Amino acid sequence: MKYQSKRKALLLLADGTIFYGKSVGDVEGTAFGEVCFNTGMTGYQEIFTDPSYFGQLMVTTNAHIGNYGTVAEEVESDSVKISGLICRNFSYEYSRPRADKSLKDFLSENNLFAISDVDTRALVSYIRDNGAMNAVISTDVQNIDSLKKQLAEVPSMEGLELASKVSTKEPYFVGEDTATYKIAALDIGIKKNILRNLAKRDAYIKVFPYNTSFEEMNAWGSDAFFVSNGPGDPEPLTDAIEAAKKMIESDKPVFGICLGHQVIALAKGISTYKMHNGHRGINHPILNLVTGKGEITSQNHGFAINREETEANADVEITHVHLNDNTVAGIKLKEKDVFCVQYHPEASPGPHDADYLFDQFFDLIKNKTVQTA
Repeated sequence: MKYQSKRKALLLLADGTIFYGKSVGDVEGTAFGEVCFNTGMTGYQEIFTDPSYFGQLMVTTNAHIGNYGTVAEEVESDSVKISGLICRNFSYEYSRPRADKSLKDFLSENNLFAISDVDTRALVSYIRDNGAMNAVISTDVQNIDSLKKQLAEVPSMEGLELASKVSTKEPYFVGEDTATYKIAALDIGIKKNILRNLAKRDAYIKVFPYNTSFEEMNAWGSDAFFVSNGPGDPEPLTDAIEAAKKMIESDKPVFGICLGHQVIALAKGISTYKMHNGHRGINHPILNLVTGKGEITSQNHGFAINREETEANADVEITHVHLNDNTVAGIKLKEKDVFCVQYHPEASPGPHDADYLFDQFFDLIKNKTVQTA
């Protein structure tokens, strides 16, 4: 194992708290973003490429990152989406035979600055107590005052529209054009594994940019609509919210995941709010109120929908709740074929307890197709 030279580095939080570490590799760098943590033991490559993490500095609670390398197809988008990485022990060597390169090389190719040797247990404990906040990681350890001034200029995640930063610029297709069902997907930060799950159920998907009108999506002649996951605050997504309203009115089946769940809630007049920490990991417990069964789920979100307003909405039924804090994790409309969840049934990484939600979506599509035949 080759010796790795490392530069001194630090993590500076918006409240002035500092954690020290070392740069990954002998490089200089600085990166800004909202600091958050993910508790997953595996799946770092998928996490780093998840568009929902755009604009965030990722703290990994697993003590070892990089030890199984990277594989070209284990990505959720076309590039790394996190702003920077903070970890305890970074593995420059990897042992998985299937891997095609090290995580260090993967991050270098994506121009991602990372720091290691940070006391991540203390850091995560601090974030849990004090909440998610903006931060900077840097090797410029001698100029803390300058870093503080730059950090003060970074906008808060609350009120920040980020879907436009990660959405496709032009529509594209996924699946076979001979498939039985056609689904129009609104891309506000969509993950590749969601599209795989739709396509493998005999669907041909057209993926539309974040600000596409309902009229344009509907003109394609789809059987149903999908509203994707994504980063940032949902409330600034006025185009997506308006499109979701018309999707609901169309009487075609609609399915939303994560940010899409929040957009659908906003379309029904239910407000959203920024959480103290958010939910990020692959072992979050959910109770399905319809079946009474528990589910272990993969989650990644920093906003949630207002529970009181949801319960007061006569058109909406809560279908899932998060067992750690009783936040709303899923809803459906009582008189429409519309439902959405705050977590990730496609996992990647994570358990497959919620995979049935895709089948539930297709059952609605099949029933609607039979009714209109």
